[in-house]
Amino acid sequence: MSRHSANGFSTADKSDDEATQKDYPLTSVKDRSYTRGRGIAMKSSTKDKAEGTFHEVKGKVKEVAGKLSGKPKLKAEGENEKIAGAVQDKIGQVKKVVGK
Repeated sequence: MSRHSANGFSTADKSDDEATQKDYPLTSVKDRSYTRGRGIAMKSSTKDKAEGTFHEVKGKVKEVAGKLSGKPKLKAEGENEKIAGAVQDKIGQVKKVVGK
């Protein structure tokens, strides 16, 4: 059974890692994010905003779970994560304005 890569060459004598590296070489993007030829990476400001929002939501879930279960430590962890997420979101907004 012969395997063919996206570029049409046989990869039967190569390991999966070697075949993947040849088929999808790493391409550099302006902000030093790397992709494997599958599109453009997010800007760092967009990534910070997305991760910040994620941590805010995750913190809110932990906070509510801590309240409902009567675990003050979990509630405090949630509050801290929610604040950290808000800070990261603001960092992303500042990066967008500055142009990073």
